[in-house]
Amino acid sequence: MTVSERAHELAMAAAQAAADKKAQDIVIIDVGDQLAITDAFLVASAPNERQVLAIVDAIEERLLELPEKAKPVRREGERGGRWVLLDYVDIVVHVQHTEEREFYALDRLWKDCPQVPFVDRDLVEADASAAE
Repeated sequence: MTVSERAHELAMAAAQAAADKKAQDIVIIDVGDQLAITDAFLVASAPNERQVLAIVDAIEERLLELPEKAKPVRREGERGGRWVLLDYVDIVVHVQHTEEREFYALDRLWKDCPQVPFVDRDLVEADASAAE
């Protein structure tokens, strides 16, 4: 795996922020061996534009709360709310409307790259509570 420690930290924080806003199909793809410009892609989707934008806002807020206060160097697609890209250099976040996700199929495009495991902490806590 080529994901740097910083990229892993950013990706996990961003993924949890997305999960907290009910993002669907959250995937972290290790693209470091294929691309020189970033270590990982985080791809998430939502069924409507409003939720896409809420997820993007939550990710930005969460990464600003980190000790190094990560800010995206580039942000694209916010106006339409169908596919928003946040470039943090170490990771690139793609939050897509479900239809865009199916059409552009980034998951299939990068299928040969390893995925970085992510488990929503709320699901883990719910499972632990149910087991008690």
